[in-house]
Amino acid sequence: MEFSLPAWLGGLAGTIVAVVICIPAIPVIERRLRAQSGPQTLEQRAAFEDKLSVIRRLILAADIAILAAAGYWLGSALGGMRG
Repeated sequence: MEFSLPAWLGGLAGTIVAVVICIPAIPVIERRLRAQSGPQTLEQRAAFEDKLSVIRRLILAADIAILAAAGYWLGSALGGMRG
């Protein structure tokens, strides 16, 4: 496996795009989940907040993994077109 500068730059660009997508998407998802959950006790609220924390991390991890890989692939494909 060969590592090239265009591929790494594509991977970095994909990671940046993933973070930019997650910033507005996560609050929308949280609002929707909070609206569906209804009134809760303190223990239920704490468990719900723990689940939200895991969901935030999973969304960010999936976005970064997918878009960084796509950016890396695109960067290596476009970088290979030069020569």
